[in-house]
Amino acid sequence: MKKWVLKALIQKVISFLPGSHKLNYWFQKYITKGVRLSDQYFQDKLVHALDHLRFAKKAGLATSFKSLELGTGWYPVVPLSFYLAGAKQVSSIDLNRLMTHDSLCDCIEAFQKALKANELSAFDEYFRSERIEQLQKIDCRSMDQESLMLILNFEYRVGDARKLSDADGQFDLIHSNNVFEHVYPEVLKEILLEFKRVLKPEGIMSHFIDMSDHFAHLDSSITIYNFLRYSEKAWARIDNSVQPQNRWRLSDYEQLYRELNFNITEREARPGEPEALANTKLHSDYAERDKRDLAVSHVHLVNTI
Repeated sequence: MKKWVLKALIQKVISFLPGSHKLNYWFQKYITKGVRLSDQYFQDKLVHALDHLRFAKKAGLATSFKSLELGTGWYPVVPLSFYLAGAKQVSSIDLNRLMTHDSLCDCIEAFQKALKANELSAFDEYFRSERIEQLQKIDCRSMDQESLMLILNFEYRVGDARKLSDADGQFDLIHSNNVFEHVYPEVLKEILLEFKRVLKPEGIMSHFIDMSDHFAHLDSSITIYNFLRYSEKAWARIDNSVQPQNRWRLSDYEQLYRELNFNITEREARPGEPEALANTKLHSDYAERDKRDLAVSHVHLVNTI
């Protein structure tokens, strides 16, 4: 049995069990090794943080900004990067509780190690010296989570992003990394409408989307377009609620943005692997679509309202 099929089966079973997200965390931590704070994961998230800061600076956002992140995950690398860059407040929301005191400390210690080794020079124009000094002094294992987050201007929320408690126009920057592809279209539309409400008129949204088949990250025997071989009904049998994949392509996201009257100011797309796509037997739902659009594997979209 192929690795991706085995993972799909296990996650499908987990999705029907009580405490499915905790079980999935255990599965990914000890079996697939997908949730540990590896050097590669840390570096990947730093790239996202740098891109968000780059776009924020280009949009003329002040250093003391307020941001909202969709999808905290286990390790808040981007929120801590924003703290170091002078953020007034960084809020981050997850539908289910993933971040723990230990994972927050792992993240803080990764920053402390990288800063001590002078490995974050790419952030020199963004990180503030007084924030670096403050973070370096933190002894996270001796402090509780609430105290740590107070120091870091960090608010961790668990709830539905479609129903935020914030008043209108509260945030300068709303952002996400590798989250949109896990949200079903009808839900994503409602989330974006809520984001539109709480974003300041002069603010921006900055979202990085991974449109590849995530099972291919584990199993090299399939391409990043493997999930385009299936009908909606067949994919629904394979897909699961603990780590769903909506299979949307770039044009689908662009169409949603048009419906919501979002003004896309930046669009950085990766062309993907056209040869691999050409060798994939696409389901009829995708076979007649523009191949360049189907091939795009990742995109960073920045918009105003």
